[in-house]
Amino acid sequence: MPTFQIREAATLLGVSADTVRRWVDSGRLPAARDASGRRRVDGAELAAFMRAGADDDPARHLSSARNRFRGLVTDVVRDRVMASVEIQAGPHRVVSLMSREAADELGLEVGTVATAVVKSTNVVVETTGGHHA
Repeated sequence: MPTFQIREAATLLGVSADTVRRWVDSGRLPAARDASGRRRVDGAELAAFMRAGADDDPARHLSSARNRFRGLVTDVVRDRVMASVEIQAGPHRVVSLMSREAADELGLEVGTVATAVVKSTNVVVETTGGHHA
């Protein structure tokens, strides 16, 4: 079973290592010490923690789409007809092409908070090829 260092778990969760340490210290996220005395989070426990957090998004219950990336708009490029909108959601960069009219109606500007909702039947899954021990 893969385990993750606090820093690795923080990256996957999109939070700081200090936040993960606080969650571990409070018992919200289980962790165990390895032979070197460093705290490690079990991969299955981390997955369960992340799934439980997804239920905190009330909009998730109003849509059939389950892939939601809430983040900050970091770029908007408009022409006469179309707009390209870039959202940085934690470590994830999501780019959407939409009509300029839609971007204008949504008030999408650099620095605004937005959620990218992805509904797809074709999703490519990649791994680094290694296993965490």
